[in-house]
Amino acid sequence: MTIRLTDSAISRAGYGYATAVGFTWGFLLSTGRVERRQGLWVFTGMPKWAFRRGGTCVGGVYLTATNASDRVLGHEAVHKSQWRKFGMLMPLLYAKAGRDPLRNRFEIEAGLEAGGYLPARSARAKRPAGA
Repeated sequence: MTIRLTDSAISRAGYGYATAVGFTWGFLLSTGRVERRQGLWVFTGMPKWAFRRGGTCVGGVYLTATNASDRVLGHEAVHKSQWRKFGMLMPLLYAKAGRDPLRNRFEIEAGLEAGGYLPARSARAKRPAGA
């Protein structure tokens, strides 16, 4: 018998658990709006120490202070899908992929521009060569 840990009932259970943890974390610490957007529970008004970079996705929950534009939420929705596929393996796999978002396969898949790791293509196109 083969036990599948990814894209399976086991990974979906891990996703559900992570979502519950994210929801609890957001409920306890958020001082801003709580909304359902792009398939995510979005908690704004989180203290800066509660997440890295502009925000963090935990299961189906996105935690941030103010970084909740539609573009960013599209990026975070990809992370939600990654959580569903990998379940509780996600934190381990993400850590193994490294802290550099330009080399992290999960950030690359979610879109470096939408995640704020690269300037938008239109902004890059307007820069003079060598800038």
